[in-house]
Amino acid sequence: MPLSPKQDTELLEAALIGFQHKRDEVERKIAELRAQIGGSPASQPAAAAAGASATKKRTMSAAARKRIALAQKKRWAAYKAEHGTKPAASKAAAPKAHKRTLSAAGRARIVAATKKRWAAFRKAQEAK
Repeated sequence: MPLSPKQDTELLEAALIGFQHKRDEVERKIAELRAQIGGSPASQPAAAAAGASATKKRTMSAAARKRIALAQKKRWAAYKAEHGTKPAASKAAAPKAHKRTLSAAGRARIVAATKKRWAAFRKAQEAK
């Protein structure tokens, strides 16, 4: 037997009231757990009631950013003092390796061997 629109609306309203009651109960339990952990119980339900599901972006003061930057610079200075100032400086300080040169006799031997291999290749091509 189908429900009339009035009965359908009443049923939905009753379900809504039941779900709101369950939600309030869950929020109360969450607040209790936050209090046990040490969080602020008052701040969370207010945000949930406002409908803010996304977390708010945290900002940092200029003074805090400056302290962090100075601490990082101090760490880098200590690292550079221990490991040398710059990685490029160690490469520049190293003596350059001498470039190898080919003697005239060595070059002549390579040229003769290359000519001999090409002659053998051409002879093999003519034989086919």
